[in-house]
Amino acid sequence: MKELGTIATELAQMQQQMLDYMQAHWRLFLFEGIFFILLGLCAIVIPQFFSVVIVIFLGWLIVLAGAIHVSRALFFKEMPGFGLWLGLGLLQIVVGYLLIADPIAGVLTLTMMMTLFFALEGSIKIYLALMMRPLPHWNLVLFSGVTALVFALIILAFWSETAHWLLGLFWGINMILLGVSMVKMSLQYKQTH
Repeated sequence: MKELGTIATELAQMQQQMLDYMQAHWRLFLFEGIFFILLGLCAIVIPQFFSVVIVIFLGWLIVLAGAIHVSRALFFKEMPGFGLWLGLGLLQIVVGYLLIADPIAGVLTLTMMMTLFFALEGSIKIYLALMMRPLPHWNLVLFSGVTALVFALIILAFWSETAHWLLGLFWGINMILLGVSMVKMSLQYKQTH
């Protein structure tokens, strides 16, 4: 029973730290929320474009990461795991190139990966919402988390028919929900600060 009391005490301390942080930095959360809302609106207006942009951007990031791994491996040839680092870098370059070369096929692949992302994000948001439970508007974060889990299920069920635009649309809705929750919470702390 003592462990349960310790967990409750630690949870209460984390909640107080969250409250203190929100009060001190409400402007940061407000601007971040507005940014997410604007980003989400862009993704909803042009979801096909946004889906392709996501894939191309990710492809370039993966190519860059691969080039860094390869460069480091070649620069430090005596380093343990040289072959593994070199192989990892080459694999990243190939995967990144494939995403850049055929972004439409990459959209399908990325849509399946986003299914996992939305499932994990939703779970984390639900956990964070429960941590924030005594704070005002914590239920908006909970709603955002539940919505992300629902998105994961919808994508899984219909991804092959709608993958070209669904990724951008859901990403946009997800960003708007996150942005609205951050704006509402930050404005609550503007009034109490």
